[in-house]
Amino acid sequence: MTITFADVERAARLLDGAVLRTPLLPSEEISRLCGCQILLKLENLQVSGSFKARGALVRMLALDPARRRAGVVAMSAGNHAQGVAYHAKRMGIPAVIVMPKATPLTKIERTRRLGASVVLEGETLAEAEKVAHDLASKSGFTFIHPYDDADVIAGQGTVAIEMLEGDAGFDCLVVPVGGGGLIAGMAVAVKSMNPEIEIIGVQCESYPSMLLALRGKPAECRGYTIAEGIAVKAPGRLTVPIVKSHVADILTVGETALERAVQTLMEAGKVVAEGAGAAALAAVLAHPRRFRGKRVGVVVSGGNVDARLLASILMRSLCYAGRLARLRIQVSDVPGMLARAATIIGDAGGNIIEIYHQRLFADVPVKFADVDVVVETTSLTHVTHIVESLRTAGLPTRVLSSSADGD
Repeated sequence: MTITFADVERAARLLDGAVLRTPLLPSEEISRLCGCQILLKLENLQVSGSFKARGALVRMLALDPARRRAGVVAMSAGNHAQGVAYHAKRMGIPAVIVMPKATPLTKIERTRRLGASVVLEGETLAEAEKVAHDLASKSGFTFIHPYDDADVIAGQGTVAIEMLEGDAGFDCLVVPVGGGGLIAGMAVAVKSMNPEIEIIGVQCESYPSMLLALRGKPAECRGYTIAEGIAVKAPGRLTVPIVKSHVADILTVGETALERAVQTLMEAGKVVAEGAGAAALAAVLAHPRRFRGKRVGVVVSGGNVDARLLASILMRSLCYAGRLARLRIQVSDVPGMLARAATIIGDAGGNIIEIYHQRLFADVPVKFADVDVVVETTSLTHVTHIVESLRTAGLPTRVLSSSADGD
């Protein structure tokens, strides 16, 4: 089956007024960090938290009255689930969502709050999909595929129409890739509206299923990633040919790059994104030469991030930047030594957040103690300065956590 630009245009008409036309905003600070002009397409601002609401609605609008009454079933790690649940409730369609057991709690609870019944089955999306198909065959539900469906692909492609209507001067668009529904739909639209624009996909290193498919290699995907929304083991049958024809490149990014992108969007862009939603920016940050000097459209595809995970990423980013460090100081176990160490840290401009004593379980002489100190600092250079000040005062010190060299 071929998806045409007419299909995407039709989807745009169906979605008009039913989904948010999300902002396309420049970011001076992120552009400075990337060495190119960055415009962010903020699909994280959709009511359901991601672009998935587009394709889900187009597919459900195609159902006849009997199918709507029977209900729908979908499998999803979260964003497709919420898109289906949101529109199903709005349209009065019963919805059941099968989610892998490891799905973040925030996505599970939000899907339930949107009115869908949630079934937690399977360790992977593939296993969840099998359960969803079984439910469809037994209960008469219509299965709504998250990416391998012509209506869904056309709906996702409306993101590109909005971007090009908002700015005609792009050199390239960078798009997260899981099963390929978003990039396939966008590619169809872009190549009809302005074929000179490059389309570049981004996958996480542990799940490069589309990249492997384009190379004719079997999928070898496994492991943990914070970009669970694009952790897809097999791309769609419909999406692969479109990507092969229209997409210039597929880049991969590791977990550190994904964390950095989430943190950069939060701090420099004031944008909350999940790991998959930040993948496009991660690629631009990780491959600066590829984008230098260009006008780049970055799709922030979703913002449904678990609050604890987001907090952890932001705290880890402080350690990477040397703005938070944990030092281990060896002191004589006599009165006044802790105060002396604290004074040296304070005089060097460090702010002590936490202190832990290690007397019984540390590998130190009996008349000494290890003191672990969490210190707020300004940079990696500042961490090094504090460590040197402590060592100069006769207090052996090493860095336990930060990117500073404590040896």
